[in-house]
Amino acid sequence: MDRILSLDATGQLAALEAKRIGATELLEASLRRCDEVNGSINAVVMKDAARALERARAIDDHRARGDTLGPLAGLPMTIKDTFDVEGMPASSGLESFRRGKRPDSVVAAHVRQAGAVIWGKTNTPVMAGDFQTHNNLYGTTNNPWDLTRTSGGSSGGAAAALASRITALEIGSDIGGSLRTPASFCGVYSHKPTWGLVSQIGHVPPAPGWLSERDLNVVGPMARSARDLRLLLSVLEAGTAAKVQAPIELKGLRIGLWLEQPEFVLDPEVKSALEAFAGALAAEGAEVTPLAHPVEVGALLKAYRTLLGSLLAQDMPPARLGQMRRGRGGAKLALALGAGPDSAAAMLLDYTASHLDWLAADEVRARVGAQARKSFARFDVILAPVGPVAAFPHDHRPFQRRVLTLSDGTKAPYLALLRWVALATACGLPVTTVPAGRTPGGLPVGAQLIGPRGADSRTLAVAEAIEDRLGGFTRPPALDAAPT
Repeated sequence: MDRILSLDATGQLAALEAKRIGATELLEASLRRCDEVNGSINAVVMKDAARALERARAIDDHRARGDTLGPLAGLPMTIKDTFDVEGMPASSGLESFRRGKRPDSVVAAHVRQAGAVIWGKTNTPVMAGDFQTHNNLYGTTNNPWDLTRTSGGSSGGAAAALASRITALEIGSDIGGSLRTPASFCGVYSHKPTWGLVSQIGHVPPAPGWLSERDLNVVGPMARSARDLRLLLSVLEAGTAAKVQAPIELKGLRIGLWLEQPEFVLDPEVKSALEAFAGALAAEGAEVTPLAHPVEVGALLKAYRTLLGSLLAQDMPPARLGQMRRGRGGAKLALALGAGPDSAAAMLLDYTASHLDWLAADEVRARVGAQARKSFARFDVILAPVGPVAAFPHDHRPFQRRVLTLSDGTKAPYLALLRWVALATACGLPVTTVPAGRTPGGLPVGAQLIGPRGADSRTLAVAEAIEDRLGGFTRPPALDAAPT
């Protein structure tokens, strides 16, 4: 079973279609793999094996009769525990949310209609609100490359399950790098769609039953190959089969290399890996041009924090939010006395922003978006870091006490993890995250391929071309010897 589980989703589906393996057998292999390695990484936190086996057997019967099947027919998969799945309601790390019965989220319904066999849920931080995956309900998810380090957040369980070959496809979400950071930390692929392309209904947060599409947040695919991202996105977008896309050649591709930004922290080892990656693309004929200051980053970050804080405040207990509002005067004074943009005072003002504050931030977002469009007139994609560091050791102290330690020993604010992802999030741009190399210590480094709004097919096609020429996913050595 090691060989079949090492295939990407497209490869596993081909084996199912050719009847080299049945849906039931493949599901049982995935469940065994989970039993063997999940104790080390704690990626999968909920199972519905009985219902999944019943569905897999039914798909095997349909295939034996020659019935028409969906594009994911018989493929076992897990889903991030921020999405409602029938029989497995989204807990988002909270005991109170996992009680009761709720129907499939829209994306769960789409993959089920396409024939996927949903058998488990993967871990996430409380209310998907951290760059690490940890909660008191299910515990901590470890990185398959180094169990002492985080798998990222908030789709950290999803990324760890993919890298560990427990699953071949996953669905994640992203409001502050939550698809991109775990993909980078675990060496897998993700796609952050253009905002609004994929339905968020049935995603928690916000609270269960919310019917409006949340600003900034997106729902997107995660996988071990770029072609799998395209396949799953086509299903998530409309519940239909994969769309045909003309391939892109690396030769002549115009890439803006955005690595220099004084306001943004970047670990020297991460930068070195991305420079080597850019050099490999140039050797394949891509036109790689350094890009500095593509937008007003100071205005971007301030606006993004206001937009984001306004949303996260919706998820806070009313009493706590009221207390924060009463503290606005003190927060303003602290900022006047020199508190920085990543300080607790700045966060308090973001969380308690008025509607006028939000409207001002939205106008800045529009201006920054116009600046970004000028860059995309010059470049097909912008290549940028996902974050300032590779996967770091677990740190579950209060946010205010956390810091990032770079490879040269310098320190950076924990919230620096928001900076490189801010442009695409605030402006609703598509991003395909691809494996780009490793640090000298062997930790994965991912790269953002950022495109203009609506150009999801472009960034995905670029990712496929890179994978074809330079390679892609590599199995984590720490789990490579695990029995399968």
